[in-house]
Amino acid sequence: MIKRLVNSYYYPVFFAGFFAILISFLTRLLLLIHSSAGVSFSAINVFGLFGIGFLFDLVIASYFSIPILFHLWFTNDKMYSKKARLWVIAIFAAIILVLIFSDLLPKDFNEDLHKGAITYFVVRLIIYVLLALAGISFRTKWRKIILLAELFIVLFLLVFNAVSEWFFWDEFSARYNFIAVDYLVYTSEVIGNIRESYPIGWLIAGIFLIVLTILWLFRKPIIRSVDIRPNFKHRSISALLILLIPMAGFWLANSRYRNFSKNEYVNELAGNGIFEFGTAFWHNELDFYKYYQTLPDREAFTLLRNELAAPNSEFVDTSVFNLARKIHYTESEKKMNVVLISVESLSADFMKAFGGEKGITPQLDSLSNEGLFFTNLYSSGTRTVRGLEALALSIPPTPGQSTVKRPENENLFSLGSVLQSRGYITQYIYGGYGYFDNMNYFFSNNGYSVIDRTALLPEQIHYANIWGVADEDLFSLSLQTMDKNYSSGKPFFAQVMTVSNHRPFTYPDGRIDIPSSKQVREGAVKYTDYSIGKFLKEAKLKPWFANTIFVIVADHCAGSAGSVKLPVTGYHIPMIIYSPGNLQPKKIEQLSAQLDIAPTILGLLKLNYTSKFLGQDIFTIKPGKERAFISTYQGLGYLTSSRLVIQSPVRVIEEYIPNFITGDAEKTMVTDSLRKIAIAYYQ
Repeated sequence: MIKRLVNSYYYPVFFAGFFAILISFLTRLLLLIHSSAGVSFSAINVFGLFGIGFLFDLVIASYFSIPILFHLWFTNDKMYSKKARLWVIAIFAAIILVLIFSDLLPKDFNEDLHKGAITYFVVRLIIYVLLALAGISFRTKWRKIILLAELFIVLFLLVFNAVSEWFFWDEFSARYNFIAVDYLVYTSEVIGNIRESYPIGWLIAGIFLIVLTILWLFRKPIIRSVDIRPNFKHRSISALLILLIPMAGFWLANSRYRNFSKNEYVNELAGNGIFEFGTAFWHNELDFYKYYQTLPDREAFTLLRNELAAPNSEFVDTSVFNLARKIHYTESEKKMNVVLISVESLSADFMKAFGGEKGITPQLDSLSNEGLFFTNLYSSGTRTVRGLEALALSIPPTPGQSTVKRPENENLFSLGSVLQSRGYITQYIYGGYGYFDNMNYFFSNNGYSVIDRTALLPEQIHYANIWGVADEDLFSLSLQTMDKNYSSGKPFFAQVMTVSNHRPFTYPDGRIDIPSSKQVREGAVKYTDYSIGKFLKEAKLKPWFANTIFVIVADHCAGSAGSVKLPVTGYHIPMIIYSPGNLQPKKIEQLSAQLDIAPTILGLLKLNYTSKFLGQDIFTIKPGKERAFISTYQGLGYLTSSRLVIQSPVRVIEEYIPNFITGDAEKTMVTDSLRKIAIAYYQ
């Protein structure tokens, strides 16, 4: 059997498929060894992750073999005649000329991308010319060169993907998912991040040598296959039979099949990164009514009205479908400035108060004793856009894409719009370029003006990496902006988003005792902590300081992986509300959600307003109604002090008893009343 395959016309197809499966197997094995501490090594788990994994690998291998299959199926000597090659060269030359001398490229391409596109096509033209010249005299040799070139591309992509999966797993402890798809849109930042974080040149060189070695070792049967000349009928029969495999995979394979274990690491390892990437790409906006359990709308709204009831609020009318309610406080309104600092990837356990032993947050540790310190707060998700969604809109996370990046996300009820309507200057200040993650569009269309790194002059930037300027430069820009706001005589609300605590974890030297050259998260966290301390020290000298509330909170944790679907420890974030002379230091241990922050800020201002928020002022939530919302792009969690309800596609609901110390969770019977409340909030 093997001998027949080696000596067959379609040997290159099987060669590509075999190596696709082998590389996927080795990737899975190495990731398993790397994550062995979190894996439950039962016989079912081990056989399951490799058995189910093999099926996914087979599907992906069949997909990667399709280009080779079609090449061999439809190729013939006439296609490689001198005349045909000259036509190919002419066509590519025409394409290059059109791209260079016309405006067909999209208008929003930046200059670097434009140059990159031109370079890419020019290089391709040169390659085709050289290959055409090389094959002018030898048709068969030309066919062999093309075939080897195609196999090189396929193998290079497979090995490159395996290396990429290793780094992705190291960062997120997961196969490719919605994060990978989301980052694909912002190639400039992502490629820059990779170049600054890893020795990309050496990696590509290593992959290049590996692929060349493989092709050299198997060159003889590959080249020999070109000399086999079955007629078109026999080629077609064989090709159609081979195509049954990818066709069956397309219709039958489903990402859900990998979820056979209670251990989430095992489920992730059973998947195939490329297959999971495709699944995430096609399901980046999940229709809640299609993929999740629902309730009759009247019942969902009735439940939610009951949940949102508070002593200081009343619904504007009796319509069950109207959640708008008037929020009122007996105290006089405080026209105070608000500075909301959302800190990139600040896990609670970085701080000493939560058990952190590395001493990387001395400023925040000190600050926690000088303001309102929230010790039981949970982020909505694992991405910055989830934090921004919760902080600005006070809504639970949407399945699939964040509201920040969805179409038709203009003129929503936001914290910015409420304060803007009360005469506040409302701003979103970001250290990177605001086009990233659609921040510019979202904030500028929802009650904020956006200020990003473009507002800084070159001499004002002491350090920057691909994600943006160093946090101290961001805070210098913020201070300048706030001084200008104060001089206008209006109160201001500024939401400041930091960027330094992000891979490649680089920052200016000489600020902290961890050199930037180490490129470790601990250094980035400590630098951000230093920058916040420096900002507050300088703000104390400003005339507007005494009348300002500072809110410091994470956008999400540094990592959210665990052996269960939604480990609660991966969403535990700190928050400090600081305003000396206005707020007495106090520790707040009540369970609360990131979407509660906006109403809580308005509560501290004693602002009477009509609210459409689904979050609540933490200080007015009725005892027993405390809850939080945690999520991935598919798993929607509803967390209470003793239970975690998780909704997943397709219409699956599970309930767990969470361990708030280890992050583990024990599955239990679903409580019908809790299930309905969880559905109601998300629906």
